[in-house]
Amino acid sequence: MFTFGKSDAMLKIEHLGFAVRSLESANALFADLFDREPYKQEEVESEGVKTSFFQVGDSKIELLEATRPDSAIAQYIEKRGEGMHHIAFEVEDIHAEMERLVAKGFRLIHQTPKDGADNKLICFLHPKSTNGVLVELCQEKRPTAFF
Repeated sequence: MFTFGKSDAMLKIEHLGFAVRSLESANALFADLFDREPYKQEEVESEGVKTSFFQVGDSKIELLEATRPDSAIAQYIEKRGEGMHHIAFEVEDIHAEMERLVAKGFRLIHQTPKDGADNKLICFLHPKSTNGVLVELCQEKRPTAFF
């Protein structure tokens, strides 16, 4: 994991996200490509998507299928077709990174982190502030301490 403000040597791409029309077809294609099945599939109801993940070296590939027509993935596919949707970077402290990036002039799509797939808190930077690239910050959810 890294903090964007630290050395590039610590930079880690957590995953690349691909918008797909059919998760079943895409899973079959990527399973053939990587010679392995996805390690996880889940639905993120709040985002209107079903996802699956393939481990590829130190990074992952996330496939995203819309579950409703008003979801961001459905709108993306309608406008641009299937393909690369976003790049996600793993961060140590998503709140601190959001604050730092806003101070540098980046625009956030949501002002607070959201629950995402694969046990992550997520936040997206608006592509208008990142040269047209949808950038996701993600942080592993930490267990809640009970006293």
